[in-house]
Amino acid sequence: MANKIKVVEKTPGIHLGYSVTSERITFTYGEDELTVKVSAKERDEENMIDICLDADGGLINGVAEKSRKYAAQVVIPPRRYVEQESEQRNEDGETVMVPVPVPFDMALCTLILWGMEE
Repeated sequence: MANKIKVVEKTPGIHLGYSVTSERITFTYGEDELTVKVSAKERDEENMIDICLDADGGLINGVAEKSRKYAAQVVIPPRRYVEQESEQRNEDGETVMVPVPVPFDMALCTLILWGMEE
């Protein structure tokens, strides 16, 4: 799987630095760094991860009372499945098909970067 992600610069300005692996995104801002295992956040419905700056200029995961600037959002599409035959049979003796998750693919996610003022 490629270490790529779709990137959208939502607003102009200074954006967080980031690096991407097949499962994680590491955000950087000044001396601070925050790594999020995006693959662990994949669900059966679309999921989003919010990244903010706190009052001290540190990176935090989520929007909380201590959040001061909204910096980025990761949009994770719903988990995909393929049907595979199982060893089970139904009442008619036919093979039962079961959904099996497709491996996570970072290239299907979108990173939205929000411009921040100095």
